Amino acid sequence: MSESEGSEDTHGTQRLPVMEKGSDDDPVQSTSAAAYDPLPALDSENGDEKRFWSSRRIPAGVVALLLLAGAGLLLYDVAAVRAGRSAMQWRKTLARELAERPLDDVWVLVGAGVAAALGVWLLVLAVTPGLRDVLPMRRVHAHVRAGLHRGAAAMALRDRAVEVAGVQTVRVRVGRRKVDVRAIAHFRELDEVRADLDATLADGIRGLGLSRPPALAVHVRRPGRKG
Repeated sequence: MSESEGSEDTHGTQRLPVMEKGSDDDPVQSTSAAAYDPLPALDSENGDEKRFWSSRRIPAGVVALLLLAGAGLLLYDVAAVRAGRSAMQWRKTLARELAERPLDDVWVLVGAGVAAALGVWLLVLAVTPGLRDVLPMRRVHAHVRAGLHRGAAAMALRDRAVEVAGVQTVRVRVGRRKVDVRAIAHFRELDEVRADLDATLADGIRGLGLSRPPALAVHVRRPGRKG
């Protein structure tokens, strides 16, 4: 294993190459990480946009309908009892079961577990923003917020990567904090291909205009042996 000192190119990209020679079944691979300068934000913005909040209309609508139906049915039964009529059979059965069944009964524990799980799920939905696939973009106009889907970002970076000479195939995965690029180079030196990918993808990430530019990790290797 040998290591070379990192260097900076004219685009402000810092390359930290590591050359590793594996076994006969493990092709030589070049791995690097690149740092880059993001686009400037507005003077009134700190460049740290929050994630978009999901409206979660379906869970909210289902819960609202269930509560409305349950409250309406219970209110109707209570009003009927107040008017001198007999309570509905379901309420009599429920009251009897709750009075006669012990707390350690299997069905009581199952019902309590389901209710607790449903409550935790609703709390998680209430306190988390959701929309993990939408990356907030840097605010350029004061009253406009924009977001970029992670799949669209990955496609844009992949289109930039395949233009690099020597790249045969490339796979790009965009996360909220890291862009992982795995490329296969069928000619040129791996260090040269990796350096070009560093510069090209760092420039591509800057062009995405994300509020929190993710880190970049590039992995380049030779095609595996056939057969």
